[in-house]
Amino acid sequence: MFSARHVLAAGSLMFAAAASAQVTLTTSSWVPPTHALTVTQADWCAQVTEATAGRVRCNALAKPVTAPPGTFDAVRDGLTDVSFSVHGYTPGRYVLTQVAELPFLGDSSESTSVAYQRIYERHLSKLGEHKGMRVITVFTHGPGMIINTKRAVNSLADMDGLKFRVGGGMVNEIGKIMGINVTLRPAPQSYEMLSSGVMDGVFFPAESVESFKLEKLVKHRTTFSGGLYNTSFAFVMSEAAWKKISAADQAAITKLSGEHAARLFGRAWDKADRLGAAFMQANNVQHTVANKAFVDQVKSKTDALERKWVVDAKAKGLADGDQVIREFRAEIAKLQ
Repeated sequence: MFSARHVLAAGSLMFAAAASAQVTLTTSSWVPPTHALTVTQADWCAQVTEATAGRVRCNALAKPVTAPPGTFDAVRDGLTDVSFSVHGYTPGRYVLTQVAELPFLGDSSESTSVAYQRIYERHLSKLGEHKGMRVITVFTHGPGMIINTKRAVNSLADMDGLKFRVGGGMVNEIGKIMGINVTLRPAPQSYEMLSSGVMDGVFFPAESVESFKLEKLVKHRTTFSGGLYNTSFAFVMSEAAWKKISAADQAAITKLSGEHAARLFGRAWDKADRLGAAFMQANNVQHTVANKAFVDQVKSKTDALERKWVVDAKAKGLADGDQVIREFRAEIAKLQ
């Protein structure tokens, strides 16, 4: 028979084992190890490890578990515990998140990402577009630009006959409504498409030329004040992995999620964009700043996309999309 002392001792051992139990989260990345996304995911994991006194750690997989468009499903289905992806890589699946991809939102990934996270928490999260996943944060890359191998672009006419790779979502609609020949492909395919001549250009933020080794291929870039577009991302965790984490450690991770994580990704992307712009200059990529006439051309075409998003978002359950856009732009303005 066990004495009371034995029972207490056994209970203490069980408590100590539970307290010291570790959860290891697998992480997956489909961009290079040096890319701002991969690095920021690792930085976030390091913060989680510190905040949980080592009880929650990450193990980065050597290779991505799937091609980029399959990432959200891979997290939902438990093939990896934590990752990020682009909403636009799965056309038609994510409608509400396209609000973060509208033209001329802002010049900083950090301010746009933090504002986006606020709007997401306030209006979008409850509408269930990320069913089966726990959204750690949403964010955007830096202001999108037109990059090509052929000629300077300072009007819609300058893009006649050119073929562009885009990342899907709102940027695909922007390209089509502007009358441009655009094709949806994940970012890592850009080098092959440009080097083979299948595509003449890409819509990208500044950092991507260096990240995807395009500097010997591209000759021209055109930037727009506020960005021609953004790309919406989500950083997500599987629900099954989340449930393995203790309540106390969940609380610690929650503090590192949301706006904190959005700022982490946005700040890293802004830094990468600054380095990317300098890198393009060093590699003689000619820079054109879109003049007022070109901007007005684009606005006259793309204003309809805001109205379309409001209608589409209402069909998804968002009652007042116009108000959401106004709030989003106001939040960005406060943060810049």
